[in-house]
Amino acid sequence: MGSYREHLRVPASWWLLGFITMATFASFVWAGFSPLAAVVSYVVLLGGPAVVLLIWGSATIMVSDGELRAGRATMPLAQAGHVQALDEAQTRQLRGPLADPAARMMLRPYLRQAVFVEVTGDQPARPYWLIGTRHPAELAAAIDRSRPQARTGDTSVA
Repeated sequence: MGSYREHLRVPASWWLLGFITMATFASFVWAGFSPLAAVVSYVVLLGGPAVVLLIWGSATIMVSDGELRAGRATMPLAQAGHVQALDEAQTRQLRGPLADPAARMMLRPYLRQAVFVEVTGDQPARPYWLIGTRHPAELAAAIDRSRPQARTGDTSVA
């Protein structure tokens, strides 16, 4: 049984703004052309960004069975070191000026807060994970709760 799950859906305001913007662009492209050009411009300029937003918003964060999953990437929680919920300013620093290019980052521009997870072990490929989330305190707590189980190999729920 999972102890944390979050879908990083794109906010409705982004969908609305994107729809209005792309409908306006499609109208500019269509102006003065045939009805077929109108259909093609609306399908391409509204459908393309919609597909991108759907794919972008399909990412999931999960903590379960001794693993942390962020999108397609997984990390055994036995390798998790220091875990910290970050506020907006700390997240901004770690995604910008203090960022390590080798770090695993799963961020979205509409998520202002994140969780920092240090990767321990002998020469880890990634020094840390930075995961954007709407609920940083809950995600950090779930990682902390699941770490003892991951280190002992016990994935049963008490």
